[in-house]
Amino acid sequence: MMMNETTFQPIEQSLRAQGYTAICGVDEAGRGPLAGDVFAAAVILPETYDLPGLADSKTLTPKRRELLFEQIQQQAVAWAIASADVEEIDRLNILQASLLAMQRAVSALAMPADYALVDGNKLPALAIPAEYIIKGDGLCASIAAASVLAKVARDRHMAVLDEVYPGYGLARHKGYPTQAHYAALAELGATAVHRKSFRLG
Repeated sequence: MMMNETTFQPIEQSLRAQGYTAICGVDEAGRGPLAGDVFAAAVILPETYDLPGLADSKTLTPKRRELLFEQIQQQAVAWAIASADVEEIDRLNILQASLLAMQRAVSALAMPADYALVDGNKLPALAIPAEYIIKGDGLCASIAAASVLAKVARDRHMAVLDEVYPGYGLARHKGYPTQAHYAALAELGATAVHRKSFRLG
């Protein structure tokens, strides 16, 4: 591993010492917003990589996330991005929809993973050994990489929705429950991409 601004714990190295060879980090983005899909990503990093500034995506500037998004895709052994849509969020609840998106991301990897490191305190249904790591996006490099892919993909999704549903500011607040978003909902009403199971007013 090249020197990064964040010092991660040697979690992947410990698993490699146990014989695992394709360890994926898994994270989601978009559990809290009132609108839009929830996204998840899975990333298998090589043993050595050069991703300066890699960290929990929430701590990074949009410019840094966009740069890392491209670098992670170029350097990863395998990566995948998946989502669960608003209908699934409303039908299943946001936790289960997030876990479903994670499951889809792991399943979509071009190289099958043999171990998964999942951010949070719940595990999706996977056919491989897995463990969750609370605040894992700040502790584990592969989870941090997944957090970047999921966050950037979701932000881009919200920018597209902003063009389809103007007036809500979706590209700006990304669907989160800001004062401006609530004001737009009060004036314009909910759209097809708002989560009806959430408090929208």
